[in-house]
Amino acid sequence: QVQLVESGGGLVQAGGSLRLSCAASGNIRSIIAMGWYRQAPGKQRELVASITSDGSANYEDSVKGRFTISRDSAKNTVYLQMNSLKPDDTAVYYCNADILQYYRSRPGEHWGQGTQVTVSS
Repeated sequence: QVQLVESGGGLVQAGGSLRLSCAASGNIRSIIAMGWYRQAPGKQRELVASITSDGSANYEDSVKGRFTISRDSAKNTVYLQMNSLKPDDTAVYYCNADILQYYRSRPGEHWGQGTQVTVSS
């Protein structure tokens, strides 16, 4: 079994910064990729940023230049540094990971419970 535990959400004024963290634990042989999704009220969940095991990062257009994703492979942790936050960034942010577990032949997708980010104008 795998657990993803997120932290770092909260309330911030527009222009401010937050740093999200997500730590994976449990039956982990290797982590293929980790990422962050978000879902605002009435909207579909969307990919914000992702990073592969070799450090290749991908960003949604609206966060490029403002958000930075990074990972600490030794700690099985991914971070999302969010700067210059806007009210449109308000959403529940979910950690996502593609993980190969021991005794499994294929990686599986895992989700965290979500953390609320609210940006006030």
